[in-house]
Amino acid sequence: MKVSKIYSAQVTGLKGDIISVETDVTSGVYSFTIVGLPDQSVAESKERVHAALKNSGYDSPKSRNHKLTVSLAPADIRKEGPLFDLAIAISYLTSVGDINRGDLDSMIFVGELSLTGELQPLKGALAIASTVAELAKKNNIKNLKLFLPLANGEEASLISSIGVYGVENIKQVVQYLKNEIELKRVESKDIQKRENIYPDIGEIRGQHLAKRALLIAATGGHNICLYGPPGTGKTMLAKAFTGLLPPLNFDEMLEVTSIHSIAGLRDDIITSPPLRAPHHTSSYVSIIGGGSIPRPGEITLAHRGVLFLDEFPEHDSKTLESMREPLEDGIIRISRARGSELFPAEFILVAAMNPCPCGYAGSKVKECICRQSDIERYTRKISGPIMDRIDLWVFVQNVDYKELSKESEESNLTPKMRDEVLRSREMAKSRNLKLNIKPKLNKTYTAKEIGLASSLGAEEVEVLNKLASKFSISPRAYHRVLRVARTIADLDCSERVTGEHITEAFQYRPKLLVS
Repeated sequence: MKVSKIYSAQVTGLKGDIISVETDVTSGVYSFTIVGLPDQSVAESKERVHAALKNSGYDSPKSRNHKLTVSLAPADIRKEGPLFDLAIAISYLTSVGDINRGDLDSMIFVGELSLTGELQPLKGALAIASTVAELAKKNNIKNLKLFLPLANGEEASLISSIGVYGVENIKQVVQYLKNEIELKRVESKDIQKRENIYPDIGEIRGQHLAKRALLIAATGGHNICLYGPPGTGKTMLAKAFTGLLPPLNFDEMLEVTSIHSIAGLRDDIITSPPLRAPHHTSSYVSIIGGGSIPRPGEITLAHRGVLFLDEFPEHDSKTLESMREPLEDGIIRISRARGSELFPAEFILVAAMNPCPCGYAGSKVKECICRQSDIERYTRKISGPIMDRIDLWVFVQNVDYKELSKESEESNLTPKMRDEVLRSREMAKSRNLKLNIKPKLNKTYTAKEIGLASSLGAEEVEVLNKLASKFSISPRAYHRVLRVARTIADLDCSERVTGEHITEAFQYRPKLLVS
């Protein structure tokens, strides 16, 4: 008997870690010890491995009266979950001589074993495959092979630089390692673009101002708030908005799919920007992320997509205030006693709310019954810093009944508007190349970059400063208005930002919600 070393992997935060599994076997009274900072589910692997080996037709450590010590390294990383079962079992069989292979250093084994030896589906297969590919590239390992449950093979095969082998049970793995059978590598399939699953924005009657604002938001990646009386179509507009965004490119698909896979939400490739819509009663941790072991929240699941917050002021104030950093920088850092994680959170915020507690302030249909003090208390739930980070505020008014009874004249409007978004973004991309600015959405321009991109003349500067003084906006809001004006100019195919673009941008500043 010898000390064997097998490699496995786990997901920590949103990335994978390669874990080595060393097994020392000696004769004596049966014992099974796992060291290396394992959690309870890892410690329970001894029972699953014992039963899986026995029920798959192999001698288990208990039947052979062996004393096992399994070390999971690096020892300073906490080992979580049952993903090491397969590696521990293979390591044991190698240590006792049942498996003799000279190329085990180029193999990674990941998977939870059932008591019958079957491999259970796992979370985060794509993140693990990405980590394995990085290991192969860093160490110049050729033909690195990843063995994992069959159900996760297609997802992991998106990383084509490594060999991915989906297996049903431990018996298949052992037979392959003994050269008794051949396993077929899982080939990456062509990614099928999904049809738009969101409602067509043309099905919504009227609301031309809101549709224009949503087009601007989609083009520049700007945050937007739709406010108005109940039943005016705010939620329908917000849901249709995601369909205006261009499909994800391949790298973005991998990134978004990996996040959702780790969260256990999807096992297929995500090709379109995600839409997340947590209820206003959702907890702080579920939206922002956290827990004793940092986990991603809704703002990370909305990465590269849309976060829709209905009943915006009714969300917990702590949650809203914690969104300042993500809205500004596109990241969220979660720090806990057991670790710190940096999660991506580049999303477009679409908020919807009533203008007052009863909902009818500014309505042409029904009179508001709220006292001024009630309205002020309601609007104060949204702080100035949060309001400053929302670029577009649009009042969604009741639609005339005659408009509702008309047949839709704008069928398939979403694809047409999406084409406008794509064209305008391409224009911005070309401008950025000329200005030596890395590709980015207009909302992420720095103060210096937006100055270069706008090319304002003396007349435009005068218009901008006069309106800024009239609205008493903060320096942050000043640059946000300029970014919105730049996006409007892109939609107009204009190289320069004009006074008209600036004036329209100021029309989207909050009016009813400020004194």
